[in-house]
Amino acid sequence: QVQLVESGGGLVQPGGSLRLSCVGSGFTFRYYVMKWYRQAAGKEREYVAGVTIDGGRKNYAESVKGRFTISRDNVRKTVYLQMNSLQFEDTAVYYCKAEGMGSNSEYWGQGTQVTVSF
Repeated sequence: QVQLVESGGGLVQPGGSLRLSCVGSGFTFRYYVMKWYRQAAGKEREYVAGVTIDGGRKNYAESVKGRFTISRDNVRKTVYLQMNSLQFEDTAVYYCKAEGMGSNSEYWGQGTQVTVSF
């Protein structure tokens, strides 16, 4: 059974930091490109960041460049999203996604809520 389980969300003040984690199971994690998306209330889901299978290349949405860092640990089958200098606009449910290399398989986690507020 394939699972992606996110954790680490919560309430944080503007300027604060959070680290999200996403643990994969039931599939060969190291062969999957890993991405983070987010969806704010009333808005469409949007891409946040992605990392290649070996962690060598990373890509970020313009809105989070310089503030967020994606990383992965293939031994722990975990992808991380370090979020610094959080802003009100970062409030959203954050989802991780696994995309298979050379296949059409993709999996989503259930999401974790991040709320930036006083």
